[in-house]
Amino acid sequence: MSTSKGQSKRSSALEALLNILIGFWISVGANLLLLPIWGYKVSLVQGVEIGLAFTLVSFLRSYLLRRAFNLYHTRTSP
Repeated sequence: MSTSKGQSKRSSALEALLNILIGFWISVGANLLLLPIWGYKVSLVQGVEIGLAFTLVSFLRSYLLRRAFNLYHTRTSP
């Protein structure tokens, strides 16, 4: 029998923040490396702006999906 309570709120927040930051910089790098393949010349600033836009979209998608699952589980739980 496990008595573990799982991840603390602080650890969850740190994990979420690191996930967003790492994803953002991967997105920026991908923008700078991949967009020129399709003929788009992208400056570092543009790469950061595009990365930020997609990071915000990703955050909203993830948040809304979590809220939808939470709503579903609270309505179907006894």
